[in-house]
Amino acid sequence: MIREPFYCTQLGAAYLGDALEIMREIPDASVKLAFTSPPFALNRKKEYGNVNAAGYVEWLMPFAGEIRRVLRDDGSFVLDLGGTWNKGVPTRSLYHYEVALALTRNLFHLAQEFYWYNPSKLPSPAEWVTVRRIRVKDAVNTVWWFSKTEHPDADNRRVLTAYSESMEKLLENGYKAKQRPSGWDISENFSRRHEGAIPPNLLRIANTESNGQYQRACREAGLKVHPARFPYGLPEFFVRFLTRPGETVLDCFAGSNVTGRVSEDLERRWIVCELSEEYLAGSRFRFGDMAAPA
Repeated sequence: MIREPFYCTQLGAAYLGDALEIMREIPDASVKLAFTSPPFALNRKKEYGNVNAAGYVEWLMPFAGEIRRVLRDDGSFVLDLGGTWNKGVPTRSLYHYEVALALTRNLFHLAQEFYWYNPSKLPSPAEWVTVRRIRVKDAVNTVWWFSKTEHPDADNRRVLTAYSESMEKLLENGYKAKQRPSGWDISENFSRRHEGAIPPNLLRIANTESNGQYQRACREAGLKVHPARFPYGLPEFFVRFLTRPGETVLDCFAGSNVTGRVSEDLERRWIVCELSEEYLAGSRFRFGDMAAPA
């Protein structure tokens, strides 16, 4: 990087400005994971800026092109992209699927799709869910995992979870190898205890933090709290799954810089970009004394 960061830590740097301009200064093939959540194509305009569904693919493609350039061949691009409703009617837009199609036709391979279920999501859109009551609440985001080549570096042993109660009983009592009614052959290896359970591609992560250290510090400093923060557990899963300590993580729409905080905690290097000075200034509170001005 050539320009001075807005602030930095031992492992990372946060840059203020247009992400396209900043990413052009990042060397080719130097980033292991690009994890980001750009403004969604919502019907209601948000203060942090968002593009409508009709123009979303065209708007996103230049950013995706730069991400592909800076990614290593074994690197990944993870895109958290919530859906939206068609204006004035209770039907869904397909823009987030159009994004996935455009990116896989031109730039990336689709490694796997994930679904982030937020059980604490408020009922929305209110017109169709709480007023007319003809739809249920929208509580799932699609999280697309793209790769630069067909063989990205990934290891699900880095994100193993605790065994369920039923699996613990099965391991204790043993399981007889046999063919299931579905036709699957279950071998004796199924009942062997490993380090944990392989997680599914449905991530259940509640987004409930409303009065944490970051929010309190922003209010005390008279800064706006970013209104679209994702929970710590979302980037944590993918940083663990798709990178190793010392490798570099990029977030080109940093917001309150949860990605940087996660990367710092997991001993990854990080680079983030944010267009709003107020949001970037507030994001420093996530690092306390670790964040130093440039």
